[in-house]
Amino acid sequence: MTMTDLTPRWRKSTRSGSNQGACVEVADNLPGRVLVRDTKDRDGGTLTFEPAAWQAFISLARQH
Repeated sequence: MTMTDLTPRWRKSTRSGSNQGACVEVADNLPGRVLVRDTKDRDGGTLTFEPAAWQAFISLARQH
């Protein structure tokens, strides 16, 4: 039996501005959820999305 690693692996969004302070980190390595947090306030809360909802958001954001 293999144990799943449930530790979020955070990565900085490719669209986050490095000099503007508007950075978002995403962890999409967990089964059934995508986590999003503010890089400047990592302890300030985390948003949780279902993968399909996150993909819909990303698709819509790419259109604009």
